[in-house]
Amino acid sequence: MSLLIQKFANKFCKPSVPDLRSGMIVKVHQKIIEGNKTRVQVFQGTVIAVNAGHNVDATFTVRKISEGIGVEKVFPFHSPNIVKIDVDRAQKVRRAKLNFLRDRSGKALRLKEVELKLNENKFEQPKEEALKTEEVAPEKEEVKVEEVKKEEPKKEEVVVEEKAVEEKTAE
Repeated sequence: MSLLIQKFANKFCKPSVPDLRSGMIVKVHQKIIEGNKTRVQVFQGTVIAVNAGHNVDATFTVRKISEGIGVEKVFPFHSPNIVKIDVDRAQKVRRAKLNFLRDRSGKALRLKEVELKLNENKFEQPKEEALKTEEVAPEKEEVKVEEVKKEEPKKEEVVVEEKAVEEKTAE
């Protein structure tokens, strides 16, 4: 992707989003607009896929069982309708896509839990000055380099080293 398109797309990215992995159990707080009212609805489920995309179009898929019926939703990471994403737990998985969970129900859906380690992906917002850097190159400041003086070994250390060498040769 060209640099100009990437800078334009980064304007619409959220400053930070959690680093989601498949197998995590998350709560996605989604803004719902009904007529002239807005409310926040929580969708809790297991992340079964994370589609990387390029910054703005990155998505993740969450699956939950509601009244015996499997429900999946695909959420864009940087959607303005996503208020926040809470990560509750993590489960041990060895695959990037957990499509095999679609065929399971009940106790067969359970996976072994592991310790939760959270990271956040940070997205830098482009600055207007950064766009102008191509036009004007900043002046470089002169940095003075100080000479490092080599310290001579102390006389005591030299004497100790000489005695050690004499003892080795005597043996």
